[in-house]
Amino acid sequence: MYLDDETGRDTSGYLRSTLMAFGESYVESVRRGFVQIMEDESFGPPDYERLTNVGFPDADSLRTYLRDLYAYLFEGGHRQPELPD
Repeated sequence: MYLDDETGRDTSGYLRSTLMAFGESYVESVRRGFVQIMEDESFGPPDYERLTNVGFPDADSLRTYLRDLYAYLFEGGHRQPELPD
């Protein structure tokens, strides 16, 4: 729900702090979910769109976005990635 189109386009910097405000077990669950979908070769743009209502033109652009979003949320990345137009 926090990765829908409206929230995903808000790159003002609140997504990470919002996630981290939840309990540690929830944050860890989200982190594990990211790892799982990034490792799942069959997970693609239709799957992501079904979950978030956000479309990607191809699997490569989705994978890049997910890697960058993971880095932002969990590895101290400096900037939240932007969604495709």
